Amino acid sequence: MSWSISRFRAGELVEVRTKEEILATLDQDGRIAGMPFMPEMLQFCGRQVRVGAVAHKTCETAQMLYESRRLDRMVHLDGLRCDGSAHGGCQAECLLFWRDEWLKPVTGDAGAPASSVAPNARLDRCSEEQLLRATRAVDSEEPGDTRYSCQATLVTSASRPLAWWNPRQYLLDITTGNHSAAHTLRVVFLASLRWTLKRLPVGYRLFKAFHDRMHLALSGRGAPSWNGQIPDGQPTPTARLDLAPGELVRIRTQAEIERTINTKSRNRGLGFDPEEMAPYCGRVVQVHKAVTRIIEEHTGRMIHMREPCIMLEGVLCRAESARCRLNCPRAIPPYWREIWLERVNAPTSAAGSDSLARSATPLPSPEPAAAPPVVNHGAAGISATISSGR
Repeated sequence: MSWSISRFRAGELVEVRTKEEILATLDQDGRIAGMPFMPEMLQFCGRQVRVGAVAHKTCETAQMLYESRRLDRMVHLDGLRCDGSAHGGCQAECLLFWRDEWLKPVTGDAGAPASSVAPNARLDRCSEEQLLRATRAVDSEEPGDTRYSCQATLVTSASRPLAWWNPRQYLLDITTGNHSAAHTLRVVFLASLRWTLKRLPVGYRLFKAFHDRMHLALSGRGAPSWNGQIPDGQPTPTARLDLAPGELVRIRTQAEIERTINTKSRNRGLGFDPEEMAPYCGRVVQVHKAVTRIIEEHTGRMIHMREPCIMLEGVLCRAESARCRLNCPRAIPPYWREIWLERVNAPTSAAGSDSLARSATPLPSPEPAAAPPVVNHGAAGISATISSGR
C-alpha cells in the first residue's frame, strides 16, 4: 500500500484553518480517514504555529499492542496538546494529530495564506454539535458508564501496521526534518545491537562488552538495564510529597528507584520504563502537574487514580530505545511516582538515604472495590494498575 507523507516539514510555519473550513472536511463522525478532529482543537483555529514533527508514524497504545503504526498526511504542531476540556477533564495532555487538510502554509511577505479554501470539502459537512457528540462513544447498559472517543482511543483505526525494521521510516525521519541523519543512525545502530544481543547463540560475553561500550560511547550512558528489588506479589512502597506545579525536584538515581519497584519494574501498578525513563535519573526538573484522571485508551473509560502521578516539565518519551517504536514523534510525558522524586532542598547525604529508607517502608493500601482497571499510557509502555496497592 502507498504511504502518503505530509506536505509539510518539521520547522515549517503553518496556519490552522478556520473552524468553518475544518468542519467542511469532516464526515458526520468528525473524522477524516478514521482520525477525529476534536473540540479541544478549535481554540487553535487561525493560529500560526510551527510543525514540531511530521507524524508519518506513531506508537499504538489503544489496543495495547505497543507497536509502530504508519500514518498518512499528518503532523504534530509545536506545543499544541489536548487540554481534555471536551473529554471529562482528562489530564493526559496528548500531543495532537493534525491532518494536512486542517492546515495551510504561511507564505508571502505579510504571512498571507497560500490558499483560503480547504481541500476535499464535503457536502455532508460536520457541525460543531456533531463534533461534541462524537467525543462520547456508545455508552454501555450500565448507568453512568461513559465511554470517551478521542484521537488516542482511535489511533489504531486511523493507522496501519509498520514493521520496526522497515528502512523507509528511518529515511523519512531524516527527510521530514524530524531527526538528523547522525541521530537516526545512532538510534538504529544501538537498537540493532540490543536485538542481536538477545538472540546471539555464541560469544555472548564478548559481544555484550562491545554492546555496552557502544552504548556508553554513543549515548553517554550505559545500556538500559533494571533490577527491581521487591519480589513480585509483595506490596511496593509509597510516599507523598504533595508536590505543586513549578517546584524543583531531583529524579532519584537508578539504585534508589530499584529499591521501590518489583521485579516487573512496577510501583503500586505504575511501570517504570528503564529504556525511556532511566536516562532522566539524577536530573533536576520542574514539576508540571499532578495527574489524577486520564482516559483508559483501550476502553474509553475515565480512570481516577488513588495516588496522583507526576508530570515533569520537558520530560518526554524520546523513543530512542523503545522496542519496535524507534523515533516515534508522539512525545508522550511519562508518569512519575512521588517516591521516585525528591525536592532539591532535601538532604542528599547519608541522611537522605535514611529518609528514602523510611519512605520506602511499605504502607497498607485500601482494598480495591473492584477488579483493578489497567491503563497503558504512552510510547514508553507505562502500565498503571490504578486501583492496585502493589
